[in-house]
Amino acid sequence: MIYSTIISPATLDSHLESADWAIVDCRFSLEDPDRGRRDYGLSHIPGAIYAHLDEDLSSPIIPGKTGRHPLPEIEAFCQTLGQWGIGPGVQVVVYDDSGGAIAARLWWMLSWLGHDAVAVLDGGWPRWHLEGWPSRAGNESRRPARKFRPNRRDTMVVDANQVNLIREDPGWLLLDSRSGDRYRGENETIDPIPGHIPGAVSAPYADNLDENGIIHSREEIRSRFEAILADTPPDRAIFYCGSGVSAAQNLLAMAYAGITGSKLYVGSWSEWITDPRRPISAGND
Repeated sequence: MIYSTIISPATLDSHLESADWAIVDCRFSLEDPDRGRRDYGLSHIPGAIYAHLDEDLSSPIIPGKTGRHPLPEIEAFCQTLGQWGIGPGVQVVVYDDSGGAIAARLWWMLSWLGHDAVAVLDGGWPRWHLEGWPSRAGNESRRPARKFRPNRRDTMVVDANQVNLIREDPGWLLLDSRSGDRYRGENETIDPIPGHIPGAVSAPYADNLDENGIIHSREEIRSRFEAILADTPPDRAIFYCGSGVSAAQNLLAMAYAGITGSKLYVGSWSEWITDPRRPISAGND
């Protein structure tokens, strides 16, 4: 069986010793970029390797051109995946401590590169730890290397020029995955310019989760996004956030509910604002 969206702790626990499963710890803090790695060293799911958002899941920032988390160079990233033991026939499980906001980035990247056997742990590390599932400290031994062969799905991603062309097209829908206050420009603590892309509607990724960081039911997620999309087909919906990371959690939730085809603007707000010619809005406009 292929797990391609959300996986439970019990299911993962039953496969901890499976040679064709790979577990990736994606814990990360924007305020303290090395905290996730320290936390991993203190305690993690047995067999998990650590993926750093800045170092492994992104390429270096080009000031004035890219957003805060541009995609890595594909060939190098595929080599990294192979070194992690990820290749054909391997079931990947990713987790974090942020409601899937970071882990969904790797979920989306693997899906974008044609690897469907990847799922996010429901509730992440907090639930795993709280429920008393096994853990381990220190670093894991490197898994046997595999060859990762990408099969890119370029329709899954759009760039700033495409966003600018369609943002006023009534046949398309642009969705901002950040919190409502950041969308409105009221509490911007990360990027130098507050606001949102004109024409975008607010769709915070956190609304997919309950108070414990566990994803809502498929029925609740489907109802949520059917209401947001209204008459817009899913393949004409584009999601963005601050840097193309947490927006992937919305795409994950939609896929979990059986709604597929929407796209990610990876550069997101932090790239959009690098060009002063691009318009911005604030409030609920």
